[in-house]
Amino acid sequence: MTMNGPFEISRQERLEICYELADRLREVYNKQIIAIGVYGSVSRGTDGPYSDIEMFCVLKDADEEVDFSYEWSSGPWKAEVNVRSASVVLNDAAAVEGDWPLTHGPFFSPLSLYDPDGFFSKLKEAAQSPSSVDFSNAINEVLVGEMYEFIGKLRNANRTGTQSYLPYLAMQFAKYGAMLIGLHNRKLYSTGARVLPESLELPERPDGYDAVANMVMSGQLSEPDRIIDACEQFWNGLVSWTAEYGYKIHSERIPF
Repeated sequence: MTMNGPFEISRQERLEICYELADRLREVYNKQIIAIGVYGSVSRGTDGPYSDIEMFCVLKDADEEVDFSYEWSSGPWKAEVNVRSASVVLNDAAAVEGDWPLTHGPFFSPLSLYDPDGFFSKLKEAAQSPSSVDFSNAINEVLVGEMYEFIGKLRNANRTGTQSYLPYLAMQFAKYGAMLIGLHNRKLYSTGARVLPESLELPERPDGYDAVANMVMSGQLSEPDRIIDACEQFWNGLVSWTAEYGYKIHSERIPF
């Protein structure tokens, strides 16, 4: 059987492609470029035979901000190159959103291909700048914007007998539970494939989280009652965890 892309390529071949792309970026953007780096599994040295290439090209600030991506498949391999103004990259690095534990690794440890003025040191400083208030606000947003909604959807599904929706909800409970745990510990996950197992190694996890995470990792999502019970227990654990660490789910009836 003929295999279509992605094809198996070595790490050395992947790095050669990265340098080829960097050379092309310098041809296209010339003196506008401040830095070029690689992120993701390639930067960590954990790329597998079918991994894609993720890079960013930082440009000098100008009158108009630049923020776009090239994303394409050559056939054998896939690449994404983010082209962004320096201020855009630095502002993103200093922000804390709900998925911070998964998205902010590139700001701390990119593989530098071009950085004559030490931009990546400034990037790391920006990524280290958020305060405890920033992290608490992000946690509160996940609690209300994601987890509160999920428990409502779970209860609706239980009431209406929409069992096909329950495995998806269990996965969302696990995913955003892991984000909460990462934010609480200010811990970055190494890759999306490792979010759940790495979250289980962190301290101060809400009661009930482990059961949901292990259920999702095992793929045992065919028993509706078990999913509902596990997610309800996790929600109760979250409510207690929120009170213990001073986070906030509920506010006054109308806050404006």
